[in-house]
Amino acid sequence: MKTRTLLASLLATATALPALADVNIYTTRQPELIQPVMDAFTEETGIAVNLAFVSEGIVERLKAEGRRSPADLVMTVDIANLQQIVDAGVVQPVTSEALTSAIPADLRSPDNLWFGLTTRARIVYASRDRVADGEVTTYEDLASDAWEGRICTRSGLHDYNLALMSAMIAHHGEDGARDWAAGVRENLARKPEGNDRAQVKAIWAGECDISLGNTYYMGLMLGDEEQKAWADSVRIIFPTFEDGGTHVNVSGVAMTEAAPNRDEALQLMEFLVSPKAQAIYAQLNNEYPVVPGAEVSDLVASWGSFVADDVNLSDVAGNRPAALRIMEEVNFDG
Repeated sequence: MKTRTLLASLLATATALPALADVNIYTTRQPELIQPVMDAFTEETGIAVNLAFVSEGIVERLKAEGRRSPADLVMTVDIANLQQIVDAGVVQPVTSEALTSAIPADLRSPDNLWFGLTTRARIVYASRDRVADGEVTTYEDLASDAWEGRICTRSGLHDYNLALMSAMIAHHGEDGARDWAAGVRENLARKPEGNDRAQVKAIWAGECDISLGNTYYMGLMLGDEEQKAWADSVRIIFPTFEDGGTHVNVSGVAMTEAAPNRDEALQLMEFLVSPKAQAIYAQLNNEYPVVPGAEVSDLVASWGSFVADDVNLSDVAGNRPAALRIMEEVNFDG
């Protein structure tokens, strides 16, 4: 009789325990690029993660849903997109010692509204045959007459180039950045077109000698049978600002204002800055972990090391309107 009573008591206690809630994420990254790290979180905690790919209009969707939004977190790339989400008022600050102690201050919001998860460097792809070692060392070099007719790049109005331009403003002010943009425009081998990989293809084809691009595109090209020849024709150079380091941008996460499953969402955010998760996430995307000391993939490590610029990305985001205006004033895209 006592055994039955004890069993009934245990069953009653078990059924009274709250069930673990799922974590719902809106992401602009293809789900397959982040699913493995979510699977690792579920395996460790028992909390399921639901990914909803939102390629465009993520801010508008969150604003339309308001407090009824099922999304707990939003994950996206580029500081401009993170800042747009913050400016729309659809995310909330997160207080977490685990996050602030793991992520360097320049890679997270000073108001704890977004947190960087991985970084990518904006680098120079240089022809192995036509560019000598040491021929380019700084971003400022790209405006030198030595590069006349030798540079390819995607649109100067693209987020990646606007972020670099915003960092240039942080280092040299608007007048200095305008002179630089005009100098680079004069050195273009062709009108800006295509994506970062298209510029490497142009180097391979002999149309130009160097291009601007993000580091992770090297991994993507090496993994593509057709594009591997493009990748093999170039090497990566990590330029710096004359008074700083190499420009980096981030992928990041923020907690939505609605966040119906806040506790579980916070648990996931903190997991994402663990050494285990950082290694998985960075390797999946051929990016760099934000947590110092976290493991870098062998492929990414083979590209070399660099010192990241220490200008806070929130300051970079604040310069974006001026960067866009200057790119239009100098008619960068022709």
